[in-house]
Amino acid sequence: LLEAFDVVAWDPRGTGLSTPAIDCIDDYDPYFGLDSPPETEEERIGLIDATSDFNARCSERSGEILPWVSTRASAQDMDSLRRALGEDRITYFGFSYGSELGGTWATMFPGTVRAAVLDGASDPNEPPVQQALNQAAGFERTLDGFLAACSADATCEFHNGGSAEGAFDRLFVAIDERPLATSPGRTEVTQGVAYTAVAQAMYSDYLWPELERALAAAQRGDGSGLLKLYDEYYQRKPDGTYGNELEAFLAISCLDNRDATTVEEVEAEVDRFVEAAPRFGANFAYGYACALWPVPAADAVTVTAKGAGPIVVVGTTGDAATPLESTKRLAASLDDGRLIVVEANQHTGYGVNQCVVDAVDRYLTALQIPEDGLVCS
Repeated sequence: LLEAFDVVAWDPRGTGLSTPAIDCIDDYDPYFGLDSPPETEEERIGLIDATSDFNARCSERSGEILPWVSTRASAQDMDSLRRALGEDRITYFGFSYGSELGGTWATMFPGTVRAAVLDGASDPNEPPVQQALNQAAGFERTLDGFLAACSADATCEFHNGGSAEGAFDRLFVAIDERPLATSPGRTEVTQGVAYTAVAQAMYSDYLWPELERALAAAQRGDGSGLLKLYDEYYQRKPDGTYGNELEAFLAISCLDNRDATTVEEVEAEVDRFVEAAPRFGANFAYGYACALWPVPAADAVTVTAKGAGPIVVVGTTGDAATPLESTKRLAASLDDGRLIVVEANQHTGYGVNQCVVDAVDRYLTALQIPEDGLVCS
């Protein structure tokens, strides 16, 4: 790919070094270290108040840019880059959220698409609540796989005599009743922190051994391993600072998609989340940020990429963040989507094995279109 292309990358609106960048808060712990899901009215009010304060700080510190960071707007920027480069058509390779951005761009500017690969893709045309339900179920399935593998392997540090599932449930009840102390000045490991730590490890089975050790340590009253995974999720740096990736992604997501606009509408969906994901569901459901977001939603783009030609969509069988069924729906919704399925327990598939690398590279460099439904084991 490096031999075939000039590679152009950029920070989409509000992210990274883009100016101005979205910057809401300096310390994540008071906002994301809270106990979740809430079991008492006091905990519920605490979550709502923290969310309202977070949103108010976003508006105060980054209100100038908040209305202008939608995926539609960043897709327009992609076309500005194309014109600045003097190219009639360009080739795009996007991962995770980059797949949604790429699909939006290909829909808005189909005549400028030479080729596009969307890896780790979910269906952006689904209603936001359904997208979140799919993701909760995806994380649940991956967690079930982790716990089953641990129960079956006596060398797993969280083996618990072959009952990792029961030990996990008991541990989280205990953490909810008595959060684990950590280093001075840091959040306790609440149930919310612990679920975030587990979610981080679900992005790739490469992280499963680290999660085994963290859960085993938590059983002994040591929450440091779970806190480390929680920090990795929020990209906390060694000096205690954070990048703005989460804040920017939240702002973009709330601008793009909004089903619920009140606290009551959020809470009305909790039972559906618990049904879809008995362990993870309630923690996913109690997200008030977009319902209380201070900026109206942007106009949505129905992603079809009509007229853009063949677009390759890559999904993995064990992707918690963008479950394969949602990836398949995206491929089917495209005017000419070509699906590659990679057998792996991780988010995004390119690079997992030579099969997917060769298929994608041949398509991008020589426009050799892969067989729809290709499975790379």
